[in-house]
Amino acid sequence: MSQDDRPNPETGFVLTHFLVVADQDRSRDFYADVFGAKVVRERDPVIMKLANSWLILNVGGGPTDDKPTVTLITPPDPNQTSAFLNIRVADIQAVYRDWSARGAEFLTEPKDHPSEFRAYIRDPDGHLIEVGQSKARTG
Repeated sequence: MSQDDRPNPETGFVLTHFLVVADQDRSRDFYADVFGAKVVRERDPVIMKLANSWLILNVGGGPTDDKPTVTLITPPDPNQTSAFLNIRVADIQAVYRDWSARGAEFLTEPKDHPSEFRAYIRDPDGHLIEVGQSKARTG
């Protein structure tokens, strides 16, 4: 893996999303197949470049010396969440067709809201992913 293939900034910082998954291979394949994420590290943990961001996928586990009271788990109830990925797209109808064909299961078709079109997907572990297209165009 080259320096360009890792979230390792020379200055400042890089925001990386860490998701707890039950099966690293299944989740890695989902993000690669549906979204075209580039696999940088295969597992333990999985590291992926997803558009202009990074994703780390790893199994859960108990407390460690740097987080002594925290246990990492997959979402216990996919219908309740406190955080989710938000993906902004240029053409939500095209993305809906394309990603559905690749195996994404949208909760609904894209819905028309005052400032955007929006739909949601769940990954194999139930993590919620918002897909939205802004109606406002700046020029």
